[in-house]
Amino acid sequence: MTLVSFLLDAAIAALAVTLLPALWRIARGPSEVDRAIGVDHVFFVFVAVLALLAVRIDRFEVLDVVFVATLVGFVSAVTLAKYVSRSRR
Repeated sequence: MTLVSFLLDAAIAALAVTLLPALWRIARGPSEVDRAIGVDHVFFVFVAVLALLAVRIDRFEVLDVVFVATLVGFVSAVTLAKYVSRSRR
């Protein structure tokens, strides 16, 4: 196991650990905005793990999927922000 492989595995594990508070926020969030932020975080972690796995297994074709997923995540975050700002007026 090389140092790069070890660091990639450690990064994937660290990202997996950050899912626990996000899942808690989705399940117990006091408001819809908290739940939406938790879902956005889970999606971000999914995309990040996908990118790290693409590098880890040397399959750079997967990065095209990561790029499209990043664009979808950005559009959904902007749409959510617009929805929340309109509902608070």
